[in-house]
Amino acid sequence: MKIARIYLRVSTEQQDLTRQVAIIDSTRASGCYVAGIYREKASGARADRPELLRMIADLQPGEIVVAEKIDRISRLPLEDAEKLVASIREKGAQLAVPGVVDLSELVAESTGVAKIVLESIQDMLLRLALQMAHDDYETRRERQRQGIELARQTGKYQGRKADANLHDRIVALRKGGNSIANTAKLAGCSTSQVKRIWRLQKAGEKG
Repeated sequence: MKIARIYLRVSTEQQDLTRQVAIIDSTRASGCYVAGIYREKASGARADRPELLRMIADLQPGEIVVAEKIDRISRLPLEDAEKLVASIREKGAQLAVPGVVDLSELVAESTGVAKIVLESIQDMLLRLALQMAHDDYETRRERQRQGIELARQTGKYQGRKADANLHDRIVALRKGGNSIANTAKLAGCSTSQVKRIWRLQKAGEKG
């Protein structure tokens, strides 16, 4: 029986992971034992996602990493994305992501030139998928920038509203003695957000 670890990710606190949960049932239905489910609300353009790093640390040889799409794993620039994938492979694990052709079984059964060719094709397809995920991220950012600029020109842009609930949760966790890393994990946000909000809180208390 294959052992799988499932990674679920959305980019912001306001988004919901429910849509991706279906892959848990489909993974089990395919005959895999699910050893861990890792849920995260963080940008795929960051490599320091706590749950992603925890999943990689938990990986054992022969296991597979399952995600809804390749952009759930990474929206990083290609060089950084390949380093991320390499860290998974170094643990003896492999990716199983819809939309990325998996030739691992054929590779395992092949030898000589055929094996080299299949491995090269697999790497090429993965590189293409990772590059497309990053390109899509950059396109979305550019459209957002253009939209904000247009709104500014027409006087309609009011800036991003602060997430009061997240702010209060982070402050409560930090005051409760949690470290920055643990606060980020419990609050479902990045360590940089924790640092920024905690810095603002301390400055407000001094003022």
